[in-house]
Amino acid sequence: QQRVVLLDPSEDPDDILRANRSRERTFVFDMVFDHRATQEEVYASTTKSLIGGVISGYNATIFAYGPTGTGKTYTMLGMDCEPGIYIRSLEDLFKALEATAEEMDYTVSMSYLEIYNEVIRDLLNPSSGFLDLREDSRGSIQIAGITEVSTTNAEEIMQLLTKGNRQRTQEPTAANKTSSRSHAVLQVRVTQKSRRQASGEEMRVGKLFMVDLAGSERAAQTQNRGKRMKEGAHINRSLLALGNCINALSEKGGSRAQFVNFRDSKLTRLLKDSLGGNSRTVMIAHISPASTSFEESRMTLIYADRAKNIKTQV
Repeated sequence: QQRVVLLDPSEDPDDILRANRSRERTFVFDMVFDHRATQEEVYASTTKSLIGGVISGYNATIFAYGPTGTGKTYTMLGMDCEPGIYIRSLEDLFKALEATAEEMDYTVSMSYLEIYNEVIRDLLNPSSGFLDLREDSRGSIQIAGITEVSTTNAEEIMQLLTKGNRQRTQEPTAANKTSSRSHAVLQVRVTQKSRRQASGEEMRVGKLFMVDLAGSERAAQTQNRGKRMKEGAHINRSLLALGNCINALSEKGGSRAQFVNFRDSKLTRLLKDSLGGNSRTVMIAHISPASTSFEESRMTLIYADRAKNIKTQV
């Protein structure tokens, strides 16, 4: 349940000359799921434990990463009969908040956006055009003009997300008929305030980020040309920037002081708080069992293996 063995499909087991140079690799993760895993199992093992932290005022981030066509959007959004991580985590969040309702006043606001070709679009209000990232006086990153919806009803949120997902940029590629060409970010902000006046004006703010990344892709596999090729380059550039931040964060305890360049892409700048500092981060890496996507699977596993080594200072 914690080990993935990657076998090279082009290797001949009887080739004595190549025996010591085999590309077979074993990766160890916190949890590994096969094709039989249900949405409930994936959610319970990866995300369920983060909800309590968000209520206590920590940040939490869940990434869905992997090559195009391996099921990232399914894991995050799911279907009506099998809801994904978005809905399950919000349902648990509302249940936990209701349990504290006697002592605490709380508000939950959420926004849903996409980063496409390095520009930010609001998926709940697509007519608002491209939005800017700004830093406020406290140094936290804000998106100017984004729609924030306050609600405590998970079904209402599901409708909003499904509507937002229809606005998402999807185009057919050779690897996937409905390939997501943008990174979708669902931000949920929980603000709590004690009802007892004695505690003063103390407020707890926890943020939950759920990120459905666009497929990491090789142009040869997706047979992209023209506009699709340009989109793919933007996707890979922001994923590379994310990878560089992960590398720098995972080496931080090492001998040299690492500079973490969050400004390389809009995605990393937006997620600055949720990669370092007071954040608990989960990366769900998706791979395809097909032998044709061996290279993609290998790169995805190496990327996720690196993310495993991040050590954050609270």
